[in-house]
Parts: sequence; C-alpha cells; structure tokens
Amino acid sequence: MPTLVTFLLRHAAVGFVLAAAFVALLLVFDAGGLATVASQNSAGGFAIAILTFMIGLTFSSAQMGFAVMLAKDSDDDGKNKGRRIPIFDGWFVEPARALIKAKS
Repeated sequence: MPTLVTFLLRHAAVGFVLAAAFVALLLVFDAGGLATVASQNSAGGFAIAILTFMIGLTFSSAQMGFAVMLAKDSDDDGKNKGRRIPIFDGWFVEPARALIKAKS
C-alpha cells in the first residue's frame, strides 16, 4: 500500500479510537442521560453504534487534518523538525520573539 494511504489510515484509526473512548466516557458519566435512555430503549445499542460511527468520522477527519498539516515538508531545511503550524508562522511567532528580546 502506498505510504500516504497508510499514513492516512493510521491517523483515521487513531481518530476512531479517540471517538470510541469519548463515547465510552459519555456513557460512563451518563452525560445528558444518554446511557439511561440507551439502556431503556430497544434500539439503544444501534443508536450508540451510530453515535460512535458519526463521532468517529468527525474525530478521524480532524486527526487526519492535523497530521497532514503538521507533517514535515519535503523542502524543509530541518529547522521545523516536522512540527510546523503554518498559521502561527507569521503573526504569532515573530512578535513573541520580539517581546522576549525586548524584556531581556
């Protein structure tokens, strides 16, 4: 399988695991009476499965997006070490460095 496909599938799986943990916490803490309603309804298991799948889609999409955005660029010269957050490059990092230099 191509490297990019395995990269995306791995991060999608991480998102689904996080979603399953999130739904489990919702059920353990009975948030909004979710566990109570699901246990008293004949279709409660199906509803929990659909909830887990939909939250899994959301979390896996977000996880894949984060992974792609934080991936190391091929033209990177090694300064960023694969942890580059593009939105912070211009408007946050440089003013913060200027403040640190001004205080020193």
